[in-house]
Amino acid sequence: MQSYYPERFERDMGTSETEWLSALPRALGDHAFELTTGQAHVHIGEGHLLLQWRILPPRVIALLRLQRLGVSFVFEGVEEDARQRFMKRFDLTMQRGGG
Repeated sequence: MQSYYPERFERDMGTSETEWLSALPRALGDHAFELTTGQAHVHIGEGHLLLQWRILPPRVIALLRLQRLGVSFVFEGVEEDARQRFMKRFDLTMQRGGG
């Protein structure tokens, strides 16, 4: 989890599109959203978040192949404290176990 989330940033996420779409509604919580191919428009207060994703080539480590998505986050009209709260919840929900 990051300590600060800017208005615009991109991530390389180790997940398949199917897993992403399955977890996304939980990560968005009570926020209304519209889902279309490769993107989601999320209402946050008076503003919104545009999420756009694309399938990246898998990460290969020896015989292991990890699926990846490139995800773009663009917040517009969302107060900084609301953005930070939203992203902390989002990251906690999307976090994958390890160890």
